[in-house]
Amino acid sequence: MILLFIAGYLALRRLPYPNVQNGEFLFAGNDLEARGASIFSVREISGKGKGVIAVRNIKRGEQLIRERPLFILPSEIIISPTALIAHHLSLLTSDQYFQFYNLSYVNFSPHLNPETDLAELALAIFQTNAVSAGVNSVGVFPRMARVNHGCSSAFNSVYTWREKEGVLVVHALKDIGKGQEILTTYTDTKRPRDQRREFLRHQYSFHCTCDICSLPDEKSKISDHRLMTMSELYAKFATWGNSEIDGVQAIEIAQRIWELGNEEGYLSERGRLAADAAWIAAAHSHAVSTKAWARVAEEWFGYEVGVDSEQVLEMRALQTYPEGHLAWASRQAMQVPAPTI
Repeated sequence: MILLFIAGYLALRRLPYPNVQNGEFLFAGNDLEARGASIFSVREISGKGKGVIAVRNIKRGEQLIRERPLFILPSEIIISPTALIAHHLSLLTSDQYFQFYNLSYVNFSPHLNPETDLAELALAIFQTNAVSAGVNSVGVFPRMARVNHGCSSAFNSVYTWREKEGVLVVHALKDIGKGQEILTTYTDTKRPRDQRREFLRHQYSFHCTCDICSLPDEKSKISDHRLMTMSELYAKFATWGNSEIDGVQAIEIAQRIWELGNEEGYLSERGRLAADAAWIAAAHSHAVSTKAWARVAEEWFGYEVGVDSEQVLEMRALQTYPEGHLAWASRQAMQVPAPTI
C-alpha cells in the first residue's frame, strides 16, 4: 500500500495532447464540436510539440473550454495508486480510454516499457496531467491537457473548477489574437526565473522559454523583482486576518499589488484580490468602499471565472446590500480607501 500525495502534482500541468475529437467535451453553444473548432486548433509548435492556437480573435473573458473530467480522485489516498487509477480506467469508454493513454507524461522510469507496463504508465500520465477539481480532488481533462505553460504576463488564460456543475472552465484572461498560442500557468509564477524554471524542469521536464523567461537578463531581473515584491505584499496583505495591519494599510497594499501587476502585465487573481478588499471594507463597516471594490471584483471575476459564475453573482449582490456581507461590522469601524485602479 502506498500513500500517494497527488497534491504534489497540482501545479496545473498538462503536456501536449493529440487532436482527438471524440469523448465527452462540453463547450458553450449547441454545436459542441463546431464551437470548439471555432475557437482554437491544436497544432505542432516548434520546440514544444503540440499547442493550442487561436483560430480567430478572442475577447478577454470569453469561455474557451468547458469540460468534464475523465475521472476524479481524492488529492490524498492510502491505497495502491496504480490499482485505483486502473479501476477508473476500466469504467471509461473506448474513446475516453484512448484519450487518456494519448496524453503525454514525464518521470516514467527508463527501466519500464510503456507498451507493456500500462499500470505504471497510467500513473505517470495521471501525475503529469492531473489538475485541481475542487478542494480535495484532482481530475484529468484531455482538452485542458492541450494548453501549454507561460509565466507571469505570458499566460493569457485561466481555469477554474465549478463544483455544482462538475466541469472545468477555461477563460481568456486577455484579448488573444488570431494565430496566437493560448497559454495557462502550471504554478505560481510570482517568483524568480531560476526558481520557476527549476520547478518546471523537475516537475514537467521542460526548460521554459516563454516570453518572460526569454527576457534579457537585465529585464528579467526587473521582472523578478516585481513578481517577488507582489508575492511579499500578498503575504503582508494576509496579515490583516490576524490584525497585524489595519484596514487602511491592507487596502493600500492591495492597491500596490494592483499597480505592480499593471507594470508587470500580470493580470491573474484580480477578482479574488478585489473581493478580499471588499471583505475588509465590509468588516470595517464602510459601505461605499465595499460596493466600489465589489464592482471591481465583479468585473475581474467575469474575466477569470465567467460572467455566469457564483463569484460574479455574489459581488453583484454585495453592491446592492453591502451590510449583508458575512464580515460586516466584525472589526472597528473605519473608512478604508476605495479603489483608484
